[in-house]
Amino acid sequence: MLNATLLKLPTASHQHRHEHHQVVVGVQGEADLFVDGNASHIDAWRACLVPTDVRHDYSGDQRNHVLVIDVDPYMPSVGSNAHRHYQRLKPLFRQPSTLSLDNRLQGLVQFAADELDRAPENSSLHQHFAGTILHCLAQRLAETPRQPAPLRNAVNPDMVRRFLLENLHRDIGVRDMAAVSCLSASRFHDLFRQSTGTTPHQFLLQIRLDQASKLLERTPLSVSEISHRTGFSSQSALANALKKYRGTTASALRARR
Repeated sequence: MLNATLLKLPTASHQHRHEHHQVVVGVQGEADLFVDGNASHIDAWRACLVPTDVRHDYSGDQRNHVLVIDVDPYMPSVGSNAHRHYQRLKPLFRQPSTLSLDNRLQGLVQFAADELDRAPENSSLHQHFAGTILHCLAQRLAETPRQPAPLRNAVNPDMVRRFLLENLHRDIGVRDMAAVSCLSASRFHDLFRQSTGTTPHQFLLQIRLDQASKLLERTPLSVSEISHRTGFSSQSALANALKKYRGTTASALRARR
């Protein structure tokens, strides 16, 4: 069995488990999955990997749509010609985890979702897209091995920092950072503050300002473009933050080039 289905998760939490592997890829809106008790936040830039027989529950917001790929762990058989191709996918399901999508893979998922929506009865198309996305995920996993799952009662600020730097252009909230540590938002907030002495929001703001300052000092990019790349809602929002928290201006930083 190999199949891809476009669907909407219910707003009410629902728990189950099944005898096949599953990949849940965000297409639109947001959803939360709890796999073996660990939280995983899904949006259009993340995929959650759920191995066979792992108990999990899920719920989504009103706008959510996800692409669900089901993979039978017992097919194809060991003696078949296709088995060697399936072997490449096995590392995806060694443990429950969440993977971030890069721009190209996210674009592929969006394209696949549109095509599946146009042809809901075309099972061959669904299988081909499922296989393509799985192999792309497996290839990226091979190129960049995932970090071990963090302890439920600990946070890794360096891991959070890497996630923020990779996604700085996006609208990031505490729930997004908590998902990296497989913790609830409230638990993550408390543990992060204990570990770093600052709140997740303050930590994110400082990283945004650090990156914006570097770009202003070292590149010819416009202030508007730098604002976008570092996640500020507007040029004026960046200007206000620089003045309030750094006591400087974009023009002053630019003059250092």
